Amino acid sequence: MEGFTLNVARSFLGKNVNLYLKDGSVIVNVQLAEIHKDLPKREALIKCVPYGNENQFEVPLKNIAWAKLLDLHLIKAHGEQGS
Repeated sequence: MEGFTLNVARSFLGKNVNLYLKDGSVIVNVQLAEIHKDLPKREALIKCVPYGNENQFEVPLKNIAWAKLLDLHLIKAHGEQGS
């Protein structure tokens, strides 16, 4: 497995995912909004937007192990059933 590279990150832009970090933690249900480089630190950063929230945060690309694509239609349908 090649890991979470810049090309892999680009394929997830605009999609909701769970991000699995190398330290074992998981960031649940965020949309990958943008990729940019922090020139002083010489690293790529992924801008994430939590589902249903306008706040944004950034995660260094090197800290991400992998991402799992989410199907929001299933999440919304399940939430509507419970109402």
